[in-house]
Amino acid sequence: MTNELIGEVLGTALLVLLGNGVVAGVVLDKSKAKDAGWIVITIGWGLAVAMAAFVSGLLGPAHLNPAVSIAMAFAGNLPWASVVPYILAQFIGAFIGSILVYLMYKDHYDATEDTGAVLATFSTGPAIRNLISNTISEAIGTFVLVLGLLAFGQYDFPTGLGTLIVGGLIVSLGVSLGGPTGYALNPARDLGPRIMHTILPLKHKGDSDWGYAWVPVVGPIIGGLLAAVLYGLIF
Repeated sequence: MTNELIGEVLGTALLVLLGNGVVAGVVLDKSKAKDAGWIVITIGWGLAVAMAAFVSGLLGPAHLNPAVSIAMAFAGNLPWASVVPYILAQFIGAFIGSILVYLMYKDHYDATEDTGAVLATFSTGPAIRNLISNTISEAIGTFVLVLGLLAFGQYDFPTGLGTLIVGGLIVSLGVSLGGPTGYALNPARDLGPRIMHTILPLKHKGDSDWGYAWVPVVGPIIGGLLAAVLYGLIF
């Protein structure tokens, strides 16, 4: 299992570095990508997931997401004994990725006084704050993600094509379902960087919005489990 855990650490670190990196490029002041927009963010996140999965997939299943690991265990594709180690590895990777984004954009963090923009480069937040609706949004998005992953696993794609398709799915989720909450879909991708937002010596830190932090944890886990249940019943 050691190689698999290394893969989860490395892959999640790359996912957060490239995913939150594109957000930082778009929202932080004096960045050359400033105001590039939502489409750039969604494409950047899709490519981030694909790149992370390509690298991590050489060592293991490349879940990179606690909601995926839990759903895969429920579906019988991962031993339950592996779930906690996988999740810990994913959070370690998220911490590392967050630190790398901070180092990459340190001068831009210092130049950005909008604390909401700074937080957005670490974790998600709702466009309209309604915690129940926000949780449902995260559950629906992750349901589609996990259902897609389970379905893709049944196809005999040429080497690498399945990973590119997963990246395309992330882009689709972003443009179609990302508007309400910023589509975390992944507890490690949101909670890990949120913890680092609290810890890192950001010049314009602001609040880490811990009152919202449970939403991108609970919603994705529920959505992933529902997808695993439906998949098991139908396919």
